[in-house]
Amino acid sequence: MTLAHRVDHELDVRGLSCPLPVVKTRKALDGLASGQTLKVLTSDPGAASDFRALVNAVGLELLSLETQRGELQFVIRKP
Repeated sequence: MTLAHRVDHELDVRGLSCPLPVVKTRKALDGLASGQTLKVLTSDPGAASDFRALVNAVGLELLSLETQRGELQFVIRKP
């Protein structure tokens, strides 16, 4: 997947370990309007499965997931 999506907000949770990246992401998503997107930057290696679980549990749309220089970048759209 690529990061060629419009990003409305960005959240940098690099350096934080599970469960904080998902907790902070969930809080940031609560502040978004329907249709807005959030780009999340994380260095937590377990975040890929955590974010997929969050997307499925809440009904979000995972637009992209990329790994760059050992860090993960997600773009999520709020329905």
